[in-house]
Amino acid sequence: MNQGKITNLLLWTALAIFLFGSGYKLGEYRTSQKTRQRPFYNILNAPSEKTQQKDKNIDFNLFWDTWNKVEQKYIDKEKLDPQKMFYGALKGLVASLEDPYTFFLTPEENKQSKDDLEGKFEGIGAQLGLKNNRIVIIAPLKSSPAEKAGVRAGDYVVKVNGQSTKNWSLPQAVSKIRGKKGTKVKLTLLRGNKEFDVEITRDQIIVDSVELSFEKRKDCKRDCDQVAYIKLNQFGENTNEEWDQVADKVEESWNNKSVKGAVVDVRDNPGGFLESSVYVASEFLPFDRLIVKQETTDAGTREYHVARRGKLTDIPLVVLINKGSASASEIFAGALRDHKRTSLVGEKTFGKGSVQEAIDLKGGAGLHVTIAKWILPQGAWINGKGIEPDMKVENKLPEGNTLTREEDAQLEKAVAEVLE
Repeated sequence: MNQGKITNLLLWTALAIFLFGSGYKLGEYRTSQKTRQRPFYNILNAPSEKTQQKDKNIDFNLFWDTWNKVEQKYIDKEKLDPQKMFYGALKGLVASLEDPYTFFLTPEENKQSKDDLEGKFEGIGAQLGLKNNRIVIIAPLKSSPAEKAGVRAGDYVVKVNGQSTKNWSLPQAVSKIRGKKGTKVKLTLLRGNKEFDVEITRDQIIVDSVELSFEKRKDCKRDCDQVAYIKLNQFGENTNEEWDQVADKVEESWNNKSVKGAVVDVRDNPGGFLESSVYVASEFLPFDRLIVKQETTDAGTREYHVARRGKLTDIPLVVLINKGSASASEIFAGALRDHKRTSLVGEKTFGKGSVQEAIDLKGGAGLHVTIAKWILPQGAWINGKGIEPDMKVENKLPEGNTLTREEDAQLEKAVAEVLE
C-alpha cells in the first residue's frame, strides 16, 4: 500500500471516529437534557389528546420550555421547588383574568381562608391597637392564653421575642405575635413604669362573629336610656347560630323595655357568605320582602327574599358603616336602607358588588371565582361606588391611636339617633 493510500485511509478512519464520537456525545447530551428536565419528580395527569379541546390551539411547549430553562439556568438550585412553581403557575393563570376577587389558593392559604370564616386563628388571643404610635393591648379575649398569662388592657408591648416594637405597624405586630398552636412567644410589656417579660403558649382562638353590649350616651351619668349595640365582625360559618342567640337577648330587652332600640355595626366587616347576610337582614324586615338579586350570564337572575319571621321587625334601628364595610355587609345595610328600615351613619362603604364561589380543589387547594353580581332591592349595583350614609360622620383620631369608645363619634351619633 503506497503512502497516499495509507494517508487517505488514516484520514477516513479519523473522520469516522470523529463522526461517531460526535454523534455519541450529541446523543448523550440530548439524553442528559431530557433527564435533567424533571430530575426529581414526575408529571402526573398530563392532558391527553382526547381531553384537549381542539379549538384552543394553545401550544404548551412554551410552558415546558420556560419551566426547563428556569431549571437549567437559574443560579440558586435550592429555590427550585416544583410544587411551589406549579402553584405559582396556577396563581398566574387565574390572575390573568384581572379580577381581584378571583384567585387560586394553595392548601395552606385555603385552610386559612376557611378558618377566618369560622372565626378561628392561632395566637395568644389579645386585641392589639396603637396608642401614641406604640403597640398596646386593647383587651385580652376571655379565657385566652393572654388573659391566663396575666396580660391586661393598657399594657404596652415593648418587645416581641426580644425584638423592639418601635415603629412597628399594627399588621406587623399581629404577624409577629400570632403563631402555631403549642408554640411560645415572649412579650416584654410595660405597665405603668414597670417593664416585665411574660411567656405565652399560643393556642387556637375562636372569635365571635357577633358581639352584643349595651350603650348609652357619653354625657349621661345615671338613669340612662340604653340601646342594644350589636357588632357584626363578619358573615361567616357560625354567624347565623351566633346571631340567633344575640337576637333572642335583644328581643327580650326590647320587650321588657330595657332598651330603646338597636345599633348594628358593620364597620370594617369585610363580608362573607351572601346567604348569611340575607339571614341577618331578615330579622328586621317583613316576610317575603326582597333583600338582594343575584345576576349571572348563564343562569339568569335569582332573588333572595325574607323567608322567616323576624324577631326585631319593629325595633328602632341604625346601622353603622364605613369604607371597610364590603360585600355581604353592603347587602345587609343596603337592603335595610332601600326598605326604609334604617338610617345609615358613618362613611361610604367599600363598593363590592360581585359574588364569589369558593371551590375546593385536589390536594386541599382552593379557587375563589366570581360567578355573579348582586343588585340591591331598588336596582342599584354598587360595585366600585359604595353606599353613601344618610348621616356622614368621620372619626378623627390623633395619629397613631386606636379608636376608643370615648373617641367614637360615629357610634355616639348612632346611639343619639336611636334615642331621639
